[in-house]
Amino acid sequence: MNSIMKNFHVFLLLACVSIASVSCKKDKHVPPIVTFKTTAGYTAADASVAKNLTIKVGITADKVEDDMLTYNVSYAYDGAATTITQQTFTLAGAEQQHYEKDITFVTRNQAGTEKWTFTITDKDGNITQKQFTLTIL
Repeated sequence: MNSIMKNFHVFLLLACVSIASVSCKKDKHVPPIVTFKTTAGYTAADASVAKNLTIKVGITADKVEDDMLTYNVSYAYDGAATTITQQTFTLAGAEQQHYEKDITFVTRNQAGTEKWTFTITDKDGNITQKQFTLTIL
C-alpha cells in the first residue's frame, strides 16, 4: 500500500505540474494588419527624392483581434532617435474595424534623411508600424 500511495503522489504531482504549465501560457495578441498603398502616385518604400517634393502616402489597416484605436504619423530627421508627431487620428465606429487614410507632406528644403513612421494601435495596446526613409538630395 505504501508504494501505491507513493505512485499516486507522483501521479498527482505530475498532473498538477502539467495543468499549471498549460494554464500559465501567455495569450499571444495579434496586432492590426497594416499595408502601404502601392499604386501609382504613392510612396511606400525607401527612396531618394528632391527637396520640397510633395509626397503622398496611403495606408490600409484591418482589425485582427481588438478594435483599432489610433493612427499616428511621425518622422525623424537625419537619424535622430526622437520622432516628431505630425498627426494623430482617433478612430471611431467602422474605422475601428477597417481604416484607410492618405496623407501628403512636403520634404524639407535641405539635404538629409527623413524617416517616416506610420503606427496603428489597437485597444489592447498592440502596435503595428510601417516605415520608410527618404533621402533628400
